Amino acid sequence: MKILNIFCFNWKKYLFEFLSIFVAVISAFALNNWNDNRGDNIAVAKILSEMSSVLTKDISDIENNIRGHNAGIASCKYWRRIIDNSENNVDTLSFYYISLMRGYFPVQSRAGYETLKSRGLELVDNDSLRLEILSLYEYDYYILKRLEENSYEMQFEENYSKEIKRMLSTNFQFDVNGNIESINIPIRLTKEEKHLFLIYLKEIEFNRNTMINYYEDVKQRIIKLKIEIEKELGR
Repeated sequence: MKILNIFCFNWKKYLFEFLSIFVAVISAFALNNWNDNRGDNIAVAKILSEMSSVLTKDISDIENNIRGHNAGIASCKYWRRIIDNSENNVDTLSFYYISLMRGYFPVQSRAGYETLKSRGLELVDNDSLRLEILSLYEYDYYILKRLEENSYEMQFEENYSKEIKRMLSTNFQFDVNGNIESINIPIRLTKEEKHLFLIYLKEIEFNRNTMINYYEDVKQRIIKLKIEIEKELGR
């Protein structure tokens, strides 16, 4: 009987110790897991906040490029009037000459996105937000860069500059420093040159309009993503 009592006492003692250790381990694990999740949430919030700020700059860059392409379209219209002998204002000649074939490059920052991707996109537990981020950086920005920098149609300087310079060179008037000062009015072009120049202007104008439309679409997606990020940060 005495032995049985001792056994029961030891059994209760060991069970209590086991339960105490078990609870301590589970609590430590839960606390560690909570700390990890809290750390991830803080990190994601910081990344999203930085991403939101950068998106504001991306919008500004897109708007600058849109203005640049609009200036290129205005240049097409100006030179069309020059060719048709309906433009007498040569004060803005240099601006329209430079703007006609000038190219633009998107400079969107991917730093915040790359940081998030390196830590794991799944850290953004909002599926819709994660998909929008992925779509903007992996598709929209990629296409934007490819269109501006690599598409044949958008390489105005490379495609048109040599021939346009050849056609206009004898019509330009230069100052003592060799800068374009004015142009002969009416402009002297052969019939073939005139038609070719008009075709070039139509192509440039069409491609710039196409680029502007895509910029506008991407801009709206950026604005939408920025709003969704702010909502996520405010949860």
